[in-house]
Amino acid sequence: MTPEQVAAASRPLVLELGEIFSRHPATLRRARLLGISGWAFYITGRAGALGDVRAETAAAALGFIAPEAVADGWDAAARTVRPLDVAGANLAECCRWGAEQLGDTPQVSHLSGLLERAVDAADASGMPLFAAWRSMPVPERSPGARAAVALLLLREHFAGAYLLAVRAAGMTPLEAVLAGPEGEAGAAACGWSPPYPPPGPLVRRRLWAEAVTDRLTATAFRAFAPGEGPELLNLLTAARLHLSGGQK
Repeated sequence: MTPEQVAAASRPLVLELGEIFSRHPATLRRARLLGISGWAFYITGRAGALGDVRAETAAAALGFIAPEAVADGWDAAARTVRPLDVAGANLAECCRWGAEQLGDTPQVSHLSGLLERAVDAADASGMPLFAAWRSMPVPERSPGARAAVALLLLREHFAGAYLLAVRAAGMTPLEAVLAGPEGEAGAAACGWSPPYPPPGPLVRRRLWAEAVTDRLTATAFRAFAPGEGPELLNLLTAARLHLSGGQK
C-alpha cells in the first residue's frame, strides 16, 4: 500500500477511535468535577491545547463547529478554569480510558508504536491544533494510554487536513458538514442553525476534499516499512472489534 492508500483506509478508523473516550461516562464526570458542562469540556478540552486564546481563534482551529457554539462552551469554561488545564484534564482522561479499554487489546504495544511513528512523522503545517496537541506532555506511558493519545493526535491531524482541503475546495465548514453522511442532523449537532443550503451540489466537492485530505496526511505514513501500513489497518480493526465487545 502507498502512504496515501494507508491514509485513506485508516482515516475512518482513526476518526472513530480517536474520540470514543470523549463520550465515556468517566470523561463526562471529569467535566462535572471541574464545574463545567460536558459541552464546555468538549470544546475547551480540544481547543484548550492552544492556550489562553480568544473564542474566535478556538472556533477557527476547530473549524467544523459553529463559532457561536464554540464561544458558548469556551467562554463558559474560561469563567471557571484555564483552557490549558481543561486540555490537560482531557488528556488525562484519554490516558485513563486508553489504559482501561485498550490495555488488553491484541498487540497494543505494537499498535501504539506504529501510531506514534505516524504522529511523529506528520507534517503540522497549517494545522495549529494538531501541533499544539503534539507538544502536550503525556501523563501516562502505558501501552494502552499511548495508543489512545496517538489516536487522539492522529485524529486531530486528519481533522486539520480536512479543514484545509475543504477550504481549498471552495466550501465552507458548514457546507462540508451538510454534504457529509449525517447531513442536517450533523450540522445541528455541530451547532449550526437552519436554514441550510442544499447539499446536493456540494457532494462532489466533499469527495475531492477527502481525496486531498488523504494526500495531505500521507506524510504521516511515509516512514512505514513495506507491510506496516496493512499491519496498522489490521491492528486498528482489531482494536475497534475489541472495543465493541468490551466497553466497560
